[in-house]
Amino acid sequence: MNKNIITVAASVLLSGLAAFGIVKAATPSEGVQGNAVQEGQTSRTVNLSLSDYPDFTFAAENAVDAVVYVKVTVKSQQQQYIDPFFRFFFGDENMQSQERVRQGSGSGVIIRQDGYIVTNNHVVSNATSVQVTLNNNKTYDAKVIGTDSATDVALIKIEETGLPVLQFADSDKLRLGEWVLAIGSPLGEELRSTITAGIVSAKGRSMTNTGEFKIESFIQTDAAVNPGNSGGALVNKAGELVGINTAIVSTTGSYTGYSFAVPSNIVHKVVADLIDFGSVKRAKLGVSMSAVDEKTAKEMKLSSLDGVYIHEVVKGGAADKAGVKSKDVLVAIDSSVIKSPSALQEKVNSFHPGDKAVLKVIRDGKT
Repeated sequence: MNKNIITVAASVLLSGLAAFGIVKAATPSEGVQGNAVQEGQTSRTVNLSLSDYPDFTFAAENAVDAVVYVKVTVKSQQQQYIDPFFRFFFGDENMQSQERVRQGSGSGVIIRQDGYIVTNNHVVSNATSVQVTLNNNKTYDAKVIGTDSATDVALIKIEETGLPVLQFADSDKLRLGEWVLAIGSPLGEELRSTITAGIVSAKGRSMTNTGEFKIESFIQTDAAVNPGNSGGALVNKAGELVGINTAIVSTTGSYTGYSFAVPSNIVHKVVADLIDFGSVKRAKLGVSMSAVDEKTAKEMKLSSLDGVYIHEVVKGGAADKAGVKSKDVLVAIDSSVIKSPSALQEKVNSFHPGDKAVLKVIRDGKT
């Protein structure tokens, strides 16, 4: 009997040791690094340190109090329908208009302690009244300071001081695959201060052109965003603002894996202009352009498809004065490499009228 007990105990001990060895071998230790190498490719070091695994607690706790719920009321006059037969006999004198009241909601981000809040233009457009609810449940009436339909950015203000704020980060430094958090009020007030996580899926995205003048160079993420998130924060792991959540692409109207944010560098310039001037002071290059396709690259003997192809140059415009000509390929502004029309729009938008910049173009195969 004792012999059987000893045998069972020994078996359990050996099994436990074996399991511990397997788990230990499968778990990356602090500071462990590995080299991923394929034939003919450059070696890349992969850091498997546990300290680099995503921990969003600091970013979430640092940012959530600076994200607000925005409630909007829109009042409009609607003509009452009058039967044509009645109108024929009694005329239009008795026609009355009815007041129509609609309500919507979105999110916003506090950017200054004295009550300045950034949100989307489409959230507050045509608003009769705007109310803001903070994460501490305090509600304030808000005033629309200014809007910019080209970037879908708006600035509103509440009368309060000492508010929590989010600091702007440099959105140009965002990397593909970098973790980000989306914070806002999806689907209304009941889900205020909801936090979701995702990665940067792409940069410099643009939507289908509707004929309106738009400056679009969206950050695409897979963080869950729904109606109501518009105007909310996209933050990095440090809890800094890298974008304003703006749009989703969906056939249902709800999140299906793709969300888009206006980069913080665009937002920062727009709101600074709205505060300082009351409107956006936007530089114009004065060109019509398109992306460089394979046919153009082959004809011009370009080494890549980077840059934008210049079709026309507006006479007397900034590009014309700088010496840019039709059929040039613009590849850089100052030290910023231009890879697409949306990247060019974003860069030009960062300048004010009268600012100077150095343009780099390829002409006849030479730069």
